[in-house]
Amino acid sequence: MIETRRDVRAFRADAIPDDTLLRILGAAHHAPSVGFMQPWNFIVIRDADTKQQVAASFAEENARAARHYQGERAALYDSLKLEGIIEAPVNICVTCDRTRGGPHVLGRNTIVDTDIYSTCCAVENLWLAARAEGVGVGWVSILTIEALRRILAIPESILPVAYLCVGFAREFLDQPELQRRGWADRLPLQEVIFNERWGEKRAP
Repeated sequence: MIETRRDVRAFRADAIPDDTLLRILGAAHHAPSVGFMQPWNFIVIRDADTKQQVAASFAEENARAARHYQGERAALYDSLKLEGIIEAPVNICVTCDRTRGGPHVLGRNTIVDTDIYSTCCAVENLWLAARAEGVGVGWVSILTIEALRRILAIPESILPVAYLCVGFAREFLDQPELQRRGWADRLPLQEVIFNERWGEKRAP
């Protein structure tokens, strides 16, 4: 299941049954969290006007991002489908409440960003649970935190971590889209394993 998880951008119009969505959110809610702080919330978005506002913000940021590329790379970037905001029947914004648990959360004294890391664990749980249900998920990262706070009425103390498009996928590709289109390749596992200290690549 892990190796067939994909960042999905193309969705069918079918609605996600409520019990299916609750199972997916339940899996996310059972993610590990440092100090059992459970810092996440899930804003479930179905309203067409809200999705249109998010899509408009994406379009603005995507145009800005496209300026980083030239020539063939720019043409390839322009051809990529990088969101399914309107198309997906459900959007979910996963947030992190950085105040949850109070000022002294067990295990968070030294590395304060463990609340954000914990929220990312919830995103991964959600993604894998969705794949098990035959539901696709696409993470839209070309958005600003400020725009999400404005559109979704998120308080300043709450950090939007992930904006997800969720729905039944038109297909699950045999390779990640960016790999299939030649944008990047998966790094060989042995290139990212070090032994005992940084840079030591002796075989384990």
